Amino acid sequence: MGDGTGLVSDNALDYGDALPDGGALLGLDLGTKTIGVATCDAGWRYATAGKTLPRSKFSKDCGALRKLVAERSIAGVVIGLPRNMDGSEGPRAQASRAYARNLAEALNLPVLLWDERWSSASAEAAMIGQDMSRAKRAARIDSHAAAVILQGAIDTLSGGGF
Repeated sequence: MGDGTGLVSDNALDYGDALPDGGALLGLDLGTKTIGVATCDAGWRYATAGKTLPRSKFSKDCGALRKLVAERSIAGVVIGLPRNMDGSEGPRAQASRAYARNLAEALNLPVLLWDERWSSASAEAAMIGQDMSRAKRAARIDSHAAAVILQGAIDTLSGGGF
């Protein structure tokens, strides 16, 4: 991992092997206009929705994410992979894969691509359950979807998602 190439995988076991024992993780829900951000604790028990960043050029996105990585001592990144309902991948999935490769190299951290097919619906249902207004849901959906993505990954990484 120290060679600057990073590691990108959609296999949680390979990703887990590339991580130190524990360490906070960063979850990302990549949209065309925003990036939803979530983090988890070092013991991989719970994911928490964070900021929603405006999407910009990769260098600017990377600068904002690099700052979060340093602040939270992030050990790895989990990025939502937008697959179609039949499991196939379209242009958005390919764009997410390219972003993951670039981010892994720029941050020199392992990146896990995690199936995000139900993340937004799950996040929306949870926020409705909290009686959150439509306006607040719209502003926070991306970061809550990132938390759903990250929680699924950490459940699997810690042995609870099988």
